[in-house]
Amino acid sequence: MQFIDKSKISVRAGDGGNGKSSFRREKFVPKGGPDGGDGGKGGDVVLLVDENVNTLLNFRFNRKFTADNGANGDVKKQFGRGAEDCVIKVPQGTIVKDAATGEILADLTELGQRAIVAKGGRGGRGNAKFKSSSRRAPTFAEFGEPGESRELLLELKLLADVGLVGYPSVGKSSLIATVSSARPEIADYHFTTLVPVLGVVSLGYEKSFVMADIPGLIEGAADGVGLGHDFLRHIERTKLILHIVDAAAVDGRDPVEDFKKINIELKRYSDKLSKRPQILVANKIDLPQAKENLPALERLAEQEGIKFFAVSAAAHENLDALINFVGNQLDELGNKPEPVVDAVKIFDVDKEDDPVIIERNDAADFIVRNKNLEKIVAMTNFDNDEGLRRFQFIWRIKNLDALLKARGIKEGMSVHIGDFEFEWRD
Repeated sequence: MQFIDKSKISVRAGDGGNGKSSFRREKFVPKGGPDGGDGGKGGDVVLLVDENVNTLLNFRFNRKFTADNGANGDVKKQFGRGAEDCVIKVPQGTIVKDAATGEILADLTELGQRAIVAKGGRGGRGNAKFKSSSRRAPTFAEFGEPGESRELLLELKLLADVGLVGYPSVGKSSLIATVSSARPEIADYHFTTLVPVLGVVSLGYEKSFVMADIPGLIEGAADGVGLGHDFLRHIERTKLILHIVDAAAVDGRDPVEDFKKINIELKRYSDKLSKRPQILVANKIDLPQAKENLPALERLAEQEGIKFFAVSAAAHENLDALINFVGNQLDELGNKPEPVVDAVKIFDVDKEDDPVIIERNDAADFIVRNKNLEKIVAMTNFDNDEGLRRFQFIWRIKNLDALLKARGIKEGMSVHIGDFEFEWRD
């Protein structure tokens, strides 16, 4: 299966249904009151972590998701039906970001976890809701509130227990192929592994862990050099790092220096990541030249205070001891993956501070920005005199005349609020 770990999608929640303007008309009730019902709520767009989804491949071909609108209200105070949510299934380990700001909106690490990424608009109120002691027969009703829309960046971070790090061609692919059922491409050139490879390592009946062979890391990766951030993003979730070095120095590099350079990159990318437990694994000890480097690598592990294993993936040497030790270490570390960030709960916090902001566009028109006011405009029926008067009342409450005059507005100039344009009259 092709591995896709990034995707950009557009989501749009459903609009709320329109409220109904009607009056009770029954035999023997000549002057029935307002009985228009409210519109139904628009459907939300929801991301759902599903165990049957492993990559973001589906989003390569399907990038737009739209929820249904709520039904309109009806006579006799009948409410419109609320729309079903648009549920988008994503793999475990998906990070959700706002494409415009880069803000992390949700960190989906648990199966069954849900996140509302676009909230459906509320239904417009029918005229029955506007009846009061001073307004006995209101004729106006609200349109439904528009649903939220936004562009999202989805990034998949693997939920592996163990991550293999090391320079290209140190034998990571050979190691995971030997100890698990994974079958990565293996060849004698750099970056043979271009995408992460997951393998399940069995430790006996009902005991196993997930190991990730992640593309090779090189100096400068924290700045995006080589596979850079594509590599580092995936090892953030691992609980244990196997740091693989080429004990035989086949490419002429110093394995001790390789170890130090990669740890510098880990620290530059994330201080938390650099503190993950590590095991130093010297691979290719079946080659004669490996004997020269093993003493220095043993001293390095002792200095760093980490466990050291000398193995050969090709010759299957010392692998059982390594894997058993890793299994015991994971038991000590616990099973729950550590989230990368505290996920921001979308729409859970209403921002009380919603100031009125007035800007000018290229045509010298005035743009009024205020979320509450934009919603009111979108839900107002300006063809209804009572609805228009209600909006004019809200305009005065917001003190818009004074704010616009302070910005230099003149008779006949245009004012934009949301998708609506008004001509200003003093």
